[in-house]
Amino acid sequence: MNLTLAVIACAVLEDEVCHFINDLPRVRELIILPQGLHNEPTRLQRELQTAIDRAEARPDVEAIVLVYGLCSRGVENLRHARCPLVLARAHDCVTLFLGSKERYADYVREHPGTYWYTPGWIKCHTPPGPERTARLREEYSAKFGAEEVEYLMEMEQHWIANYERATYVGLGVGEAAEAVVYTRRCADCLGWSFDQVRGDPSLLRDLLAGHWDERRFLVVPPHHLIRLTADDNVIEAVPPPPAP
Repeated sequence: MNLTLAVIACAVLEDEVCHFINDLPRVRELIILPQGLHNEPTRLQRELQTAIDRAEARPDVEAIVLVYGLCSRGVENLRHARCPLVLARAHDCVTLFLGSKERYADYVREHPGTYWYTPGWIKCHTPPGPERTARLREEYSAKFGAEEVEYLMEMEQHWIANYERATYVGLGVGEAAEAVVYTRRCADCLGWSFDQVRGDPSLLRDLLAGHWDERRFLVVPPHHLIRLTADDNVIEAVPPPPAP
């Protein structure tokens, strides 16, 4: 579609998004939101709504692209009165790195217990590994006594125990060889296996370029809401509930 766009993206994908929109003059505005908002879905929804309102206020913007997945359902209930919203059918940003929700599902089915490392995830966040362990211990020690610190560190190990593999994926944009080395070091520290898979930029590239087929993307008409589905479509557009 040859619509003028505003793009709203998570900082985890900032380098990749900037690369792919560099030669897309139809992108009139790029809004980058902080990494980690998926941990606070209510805040994510609030920040996205503010960004959507800002984009819709621009008369030169005809559609709004969300470089997000479902992301803890933070994209549900977003309001938009003029511009359609467009996003990939994805549970989270890993799908945008792998190129399709099918490839993501196949990998997770074959390799359960995978924790994903990406260039932006490493840059914006301290993922499981020696640096995270040291940082948390330092932060806890500044606030609590020794017994409480050990308890909190033990709690950290509980959720980490759900994983057994560190898998690195990138799109070849703004990457440093150190990121792969870092991921392998984290895997070694945690006793996990390590894997590196080749990213596929087609899904992200087509999202930004306006190549929105129904199988891979959802176009949400104005005055409609995004909802989680119980099937492989991941998300759907529904009309708002009637006013009481």
